[in-house]
Amino acid sequence: MLQTENLTFHYKQQVDSFNFPNISLKAQENLLILGKSGIGKTTFLHLLAGLLTPISGEVLIDDITINSLSQSKLDVFRGQYIGLVFQKNFAVKTLSVLENLQARLFFSKKTINYEEIDKLLEQLGIKDCKKSKIYELSEGQLQRLGIALSVIHKPKVILADEPTSSLDDDNCKIVMELLIKQAKQTKANLIVITHDHRIQSFFQNSITL
Repeated sequence: MLQTENLTFHYKQQVDSFNFPNISLKAQENLLILGKSGIGKTTFLHLLAGLLTPISGEVLIDDITINSLSQSKLDVFRGQYIGLVFQKNFAVKTLSVLENLQARLFFSKKTINYEEIDKLLEQLGIKDCKKSKIYELSEGQLQRLGIALSVIHKPKVILADEPTSSLDDDNCKIVMELLIKQAKQTKANLIVITHDHRIQSFFQNSITL
């Protein structure tokens, strides 16, 4: 389902290159990638998402080598098959929760199903915020909206960058349970990149960079 082979990356301003381990995930297998700050965790996630192009190696999702796609085809592929949970919320502040989800589906070229939107928002505990603007939401609500935006289009792969590092123990558990539940429901691979060792118990598969 998702594989990487001999991935390397180099930033122009740095001397050393990043060399990443090979990974191979079957359908619905999850993976935790641990590592300290500066080791290249976010770089690895951006390579998996096609946001960066490796110097060498390949990223395969559903047997498609994404780093060989043209930029326009990669944009379409990413929009349809990859869900991203960033540390920072990238919802459009001038839109409501519902409008952000509608926009996500529109740009993913997926049908807008209002029953499915309501069901997802209810599962995440933010259905009452459906008509609220982004600036009206709490940090916890924003985090749940970030999860909603990453799964609403039923991606093949969900990539989460440090989703729990700023949370207390109770909210850490809640967020991880939500991510795993949503990945299972959409039959997606979930890959979490973090330095937060508290979440190791949620994963059978883990690697350390």
